[in-house]
Formats: sequence, structure tokens, C-alpha cells
Amino acid sequence: MLWLSFFLIGANAQQDTGEPFPHLDKIGSEVSRLRDQAGRGNAMAQYQLGRLYLSRTGVSSNPAEAATYLRLAAEQGLVDAEVLLGYLYENGTGVPRDYRRAVDYYASAASRGDLTAANNLGVLYEYGHGVHKDIQQAVIWLLRAAEGGNVVAQCNLGTLYFRGRRIPRNYAQAAEWFRKAAESGYAPAQQILAWMYFKGTGLPQDYGVAAKWLQLAANKGDARAQTDLGSLYEQGKGVPLDYVNAYIWYEKAGSGGEQRAMERLKVLSKLMTREQISRAEASFRELSIPTHTGEAVLQPQGIGSTLNREP
Repeated sequence: MLWLSFFLIGANAQQDTGEPFPHLDKIGSEVSRLRDQAGRGNAMAQYQLGRLYLSRTGVSSNPAEAATYLRLAAEQGLVDAEVLLGYLYENGTGVPRDYRRAVDYYASAASRGDLTAANNLGVLYEYGHGVHKDIQQAVIWLLRAAEGGNVVAQCNLGTLYFRGRRIPRNYAQAAEWFRKAAESGYAPAQQILAWMYFKGTGLPQDYGVAAKWLQLAANKGDARAQTDLGSLYEQGKGVPLDYVNAYIWYEKAGSGGEQRAMERLKVLSKLMTREQISRAEASFRELSIPTHTGEAVLQPQGIGSTLNREP
């Protein structure tokens, strides 16, 4: 039995805060400078120092200390600090979990145009964390972020339309938002869009186009897309039937901990010759594509289908 998965962005699909300070070569002297400026009340220095305490870069990780510096910067109205502090309160990192305070910080930043805050605020409204559950408010904030180009919000909005929970289901609208994020290079959206093309849900069924989107996501290291691409090669749907390529992608995804890929690898290896497995292993060792699990996602029951099961 072969599965093509479909993962939907869920309650934890917040905008990634990014990697802080990739440009800093001499982090030790920079930390000293930031501490001095933060002590003088410089909001940006307070924010950057808070990020460093979260990142384990140049200082020992100390989420509580990070929250202290971020709070100082947020009190001066620094939007980036409000967003990150909201994230800490939402997740209980360095501070007690407090959805209400997370909402306050996100709302302040979102009202001044921050797209990450708008996305995260929309998610909290959707699930009723810190506020009364309000799908209309969720749509308002997600739409604001999505229209501004936030790919996570575009996926979240697409998911609302796909599921049709508390708003009318609209597969075409869902596909439109997933496509926007996919065309911006967002791997989770590319994988979801591939599923819609594979199933013909809201879009014309087209295995070839599904394979194209999966290839893009797989090349970015998305383990779920790598597994699904292996599935297409194993069945010859949208791509030539090719056990060697299927094995390579399964092994790549399995190296990232994707359980489905590891299960398929065991089955597929019994269908292959020793020569095919040797070629696949050699190609896998040469493959430089990374593997990661990507965004926090949900896999709703009943969504996803076998590639090769007849009724």
C-alpha cells in the first residue's frame, strides 16, 4: 500500500522568526556592545540581545533573560520585539504561557502592519486561544497577512477554505492561496498543491504537475514531499516508473525521520535487484539536498489516499 500524504497547516503554523545575526563574525565583542547599549535603553539593542539569549549564539541560552530584554524593547514600541515576545507567551518559553498576553502583543504589532503578527493573531482567533473563538476575525487577520505576501498566512487561509470548518468549503479558493505560497517557493504549500493536483481536488487531476511541485519541495529538503515523490516514482505516475529514484527519495526522507519513507524503503528493497540497490545507495551518498520536517502541521484523518488501491 502506497500513500501520498496531505498535510494541512495547523494551530502552530506561525511565521518563522528566522536565524538572528548571520552577519556577525565576532559575536563576543558584539554581545558586549549590545549589553552596553541595552543598559542605556536602546530598544534595538535590547531586542537583539533578547534574540541572542534565545539562539545560543555567543551567550548561554536563557529564555527568561531573553524575555526580560524583549519586554524592555516592546515597552518602547519596537514591533519586532512585540512579535517575538508574543511568541514566547504563546508557547510558554521563558515566561508562563499566557495566550491573552500573546494576543495583546500580536495585536499591537499587527495593527502597525507586521504580517507575522497578523498571521499569528489570526491563528489564535481561529482556535480561541486568549480570545473568544471568532472565525471571521481569524479570516480578517489571515487575509491581511496573506495579501501582504506572508506565505504561512496564505497556507493557513488556504487550509480554512479547504476544510470548510465554520466557513463555506471552497477548494478553488484554497488552491489559489496554496498556489500563491507555492509560487513564492514555500515547500509546504508546494506539497499541498501537489496533493490537490494528484487527487483532482479543486484542480484538474494532473500527475505530471503534481510531480513538478513535489520535485520543487523535495529539492528544498521537505521530507514529506521527498516521500511523496518517491511514491510517484515507485508507481510511475507523473514520472517514469523508476525504483532507483524511488529508493533514493525514500532514503533521503527516511534519513530525516519520515516514518512512511522508512516503511516503503523496506518494501521496495524486496522488489529491487542488488545492482539497483547499489546504484541507489551510491546516488544517495552523492545527493547534497538537505532534509527537514518543515512547518508544524496537522494530518487530518480521512485526508490522503493510496496511490495504487482500487475500490
